[in-house]
Amino acid sequence: MLSRAFLRLVDLLPLPSLRVQRIIAFAVIVTQAGISVTGAIVRVTSSGLGCPTWPQCFPGSFTPVAHSEVPVLHQTVEFTNRMFTFGVTLCAALVVLAVLRARRRREVLVYAWLMPGGTVLQAVIGGITVRTGLLWWTVAVHLLASMLMVWLAVLLFAKIGEPDDGLQVSQAPAPLRWLTVLSAFALCGTLIAGTLVTGAGPHAGDKSVDKPVERLQVEIVTLVHAHAQFLVAYLALLIGLAFGLAAVGMNRAIRTRLIVLIALVCAQGLVGVVQYFTHVPAALVAVHVGGAAACTAATAALWAALRTREQVGATTTSAVAQPA
Repeated sequence: MLSRAFLRLVDLLPLPSLRVQRIIAFAVIVTQAGISVTGAIVRVTSSGLGCPTWPQCFPGSFTPVAHSEVPVLHQTVEFTNRMFTFGVTLCAALVVLAVLRARRRREVLVYAWLMPGGTVLQAVIGGITVRTGLLWWTVAVHLLASMLMVWLAVLLFAKIGEPDDGLQVSQAPAPLRWLTVLSAFALCGTLIAGTLVTGAGPHAGDKSVDKPVERLQVEIVTLVHAHAQFLVAYLALLIGLAFGLAAVGMNRAIRTRLIVLIALVCAQGLVGVVQYFTHVPAALVAVHVGGAAACTAATAALWAALRTREQVGATTTSAVAQPA
């Protein structure tokens, strides 16, 4: 009964055009990726405990207050990151309302509802991270969850742009699609190894002397090499995929996505090398996290382009239509 009342209220909203839906969905991608970067800024500025409690900033106050033991800068950085969550939440809510009002297909609705659901989950993980004193593994989970949300947001954007009727169309042979699955696993390994490097690295998120943040007790050089090897595997799979798609004749959209993705991965590798030989400067950590979000988004975009939904009769000669 409540859901029916909610849907009646949604019907009172203006009918959003496809362009409006796509703009909102793109804003979801930007905010989901952006909050991972602001989170990295919190960590490298040692502002992780700028607001030492959650959901309040300080006991009895949701906003920063003057405190002799917590610098104003740290409070400001951490509070700003928390406020950015409202932008993420707003975009997630708007995309749900837009696709509900437009009466989009079930697949789009599921992806849309994952946005506010994931945002709530991220808020809970963030609260656990603060309350456990920035334990390295909670920070790692927080970042990995952000990357997952970026992936899902890109898929949502792609699904919104497809027609609700028609057939699923494969733009590449099955073996090449499986190669994209392997590249996605390589990306996952790269991201996980990267969080382990961070967990053992110098940027703990807080510089407390009385109670230092617990770090991952593994030699960082070992973790860096593991991270680099996953990245090399990821890049090699993408290059192999590029040759395979070129052999079967890939369309322009896929070619563009693949070129952008390979360029992003190479740039990420370069940033990582510079980080290693310059002893992990704080600014490059934020850049590296932003690059990770960009690589995740680009991989998801390529993934979505290899299997699309098109109107009946609109398929190309190189595509294979399959029942939806």
